[in-house]
Amino acid sequence: MALGAHAQSEAPAPAAAAEPSPITANISLTSNYKFRGQDQDAIGNNGFYKTNAAKPAIQGGFDYAHESGFYVGNWNSSVNWLAGNAIESDIYGGYKFKAGVFDLDFGVLTYIYPGNRTGNTTELYGAATWSDEAIGAFTVKYSSTVSKDYFGFASNRTTGWKGRGTGYLNVAYSKEIFPKVTLKAAVGYTALSSDIRRNTPYKSYVDYNVGATYDFGGGLSLTGAIVGANKKDAYQAATGQVVLPTGTLTYSDSPNKARFIATLTKTF
Repeated sequence: MALGAHAQSEAPAPAAAAEPSPITANISLTSNYKFRGQDQDAIGNNGFYKTNAAKPAIQGGFDYAHESGFYVGNWNSSVNWLAGNAIESDIYGGYKFKAGVFDLDFGVLTYIYPGNRTGNTTELYGAATWSDEAIGAFTVKYSSTVSKDYFGFASNRTTGWKGRGTGYLNVAYSKEIFPKVTLKAAVGYTALSSDIRRNTPYKSYVDYNVGATYDFGGGLSLTGAIVGANKKDAYQAATGQVVLPTGTLTYSDSPNKARFIATLTKTF
């Protein structure tokens, strides 16, 4: 009897902590999707470049991360800069591991534009991150184009020019400056392939991103940032035309123009 009474008085053993799922997902609503400083929603109903700052896009994807360090994922966004295409679908995979004080990440990423293959591009990438609680985190990432096509700037099927060899270097910094508020800044440099530079007016350029993210908790966050790029004169798109007695006057603007972008993200 004493043994039974003692057993009944014991507190129940705590439940084992649930293992974190190797699969995560995310969905975002952004006021403007820029890729490496350039607008991705560019074509208006009239066929000309959209000049408005607000060009909303819906985005989302999922990731599978194995405990060994290998991962695969998919990310998608509404876009409008290629005829016959309305979505960007990215497929990627890689391997993350620790090397001394650095977190390393190597992988391959393919950008797919259903309905217009001239935008399809594949890159190999490598990244290294160093972080310190007091100083913040720095990440250096380099991406090298291995496909002949490069985001419509070069297409082996149409122009015969090759985008292979185009490189992109990005340096990013982040630091929690207040509870739930993280400062984020990044600068990137796109070095276009020799074929693109020889045969088009486009030039290698620098892009930038400066802003902050507020974490509401529960996987919900809001980011505000200034995003843009230089070399605006080399990247011009027609915004409209006026027919005059002396000829046609064409107005233009640049997708590299700096914009304030707000993005609401939910992760699962």
